[in-house]
Amino acid sequence: MTISNHESALPGSFEFGVYTLGDIVPDPATGQAVSPHQRLRDIVAAAKLADEAGLDVFGVGEHHRLDFAVSSVPVVLAAISQVTSKIKLASTTMVLGTIDPVRLFEDFATLDLLSDGRAEIMAGRGAFTESFPLFGYDPSDSRALFVENLSLLKQLGEQETVSWQGAFRPPLKNAEISPRPLQPRLPLWIGVGGTPASAEAAGRLGSGMAIAILSGSPERFRHLADVYRQAGDEAGHAQKLLRIGVTSHGYVARTSRQALDDFYPYYLNYLNGFMARPGSEFRFTREDFEAYTRPGEALAVGSPQQIIEKILYQHELFGHTRFMAQMDVGGMPFSKVASAIELLATEVAPVVRREIALKKNASQS
Repeated sequence: MTISNHESALPGSFEFGVYTLGDIVPDPATGQAVSPHQRLRDIVAAAKLADEAGLDVFGVGEHHRLDFAVSSVPVVLAAISQVTSKIKLASTTMVLGTIDPVRLFEDFATLDLLSDGRAEIMAGRGAFTESFPLFGYDPSDSRALFVENLSLLKQLGEQETVSWQGAFRPPLKNAEISPRPLQPRLPLWIGVGGTPASAEAAGRLGSGMAIAILSGSPERFRHLADVYRQAGDEAGHAQKLLRIGVTSHGYVARTSRQALDDFYPYYLNYLNGFMARPGSEFRFTREDFEAYTRPGEALAVGSPQQIIEKILYQHELFGHTRFMAQMDVGGMPFSKVASAIELLATEVAPVVRREIALKKNASQS
């Protein structure tokens, strides 16, 4: 990779990123799955490529089961920090109900120091529940755990010495929270699926909100942006500081047909691996898939121009400032992921940034 677009990603401009959950399933074309060792090496290589190409953010998600390679997100991001120089390093996401907020903060503060100030925390309630019994929590307490841990995490970011008491964690009394990050504040994002309560919590906190829009019409998520901004306004946070991101499954190829042909078998493989009921197959035809990729739908699969149009359309709905795509699903070969990352960085990102900047300048003149 010799092309860099870092000069396009000026402060305050629209950000682009990719993220991975590190799933491990057999390639539908070969029947072979990569080892966890190779999967992690590919993730680090993808992050290095994204950094060199000029993307703004690389995210890694947390799972605790044998068909995923990543359970320790900060360890993986720390490895990535040593082969990258500019790209922001984010969790996408940490299951906040089953991780100790003190450990989470200290891990990411350490990552921030190692990466020269590039760490970000994205936390949420999580779509999978395997971490609850593993760490001794009841899934029925998910909401209460999330609220309590989010409150403590906020306090940890604001104070070097913390006294605190809650319902689920032993109390803290004048506890020194070390190390402190290089950044004045670790950026915090709340990952939201479709729950208005989480959007409201993010707004009250003044954190960023990342909306997971994986399928269907993006319009059905618009109310989350409204709830978030209203809660932020009522809590006294300046609107310009409230940040919305969109995360989506996505893939870019030179032509629409190539994108559909490349992505469909791996996307179906991913759905069957993680969305189907045990003993049954997920029914999702090629026609269903192509319907999911139409202009008014969320699935971001297509040519560079199609992805540009889709992101700009969603920007009209949400006014978001970040788009992140999960590309490496269902055993997708690294070579295809690498090609898609390059196209996102060199063909999609510069156009979207330019169009949004032009629109902003026109509205201010």
